[in-house]
Amino acid sequence: MSETMETTETTEATAADDRDTIARLAERGQQTVARLAELPGGTRALNAFNDLRNRVDELGKKVRGIDELEQRVVELEAEVAALKKKK
Repeated sequence: MSETMETTETTEATAADDRDTIARLAERGQQTVARLAELPGGTRALNAFNDLRNRVDELGKKVRGIDELEQRVVELEAEVAALKKKK
């Protein structure tokens, strides 16, 4: 039983350390963004970065739709081939 308790305590300690690390990274990220905004042209650069992120997200959505279209084309080609054979 003591091994189980030690494992649980170790797992909880590791999870707490991970949360602390993530919290520190998030705080540093916020500080960095704030510093960038204070620089001359920083706000403009941040806006450009946000626009780029939005465009990449849109592009990703469109690319995911290509797989479905390719599958439909394959199915339609098979149907056309079957119709040609019937003639």
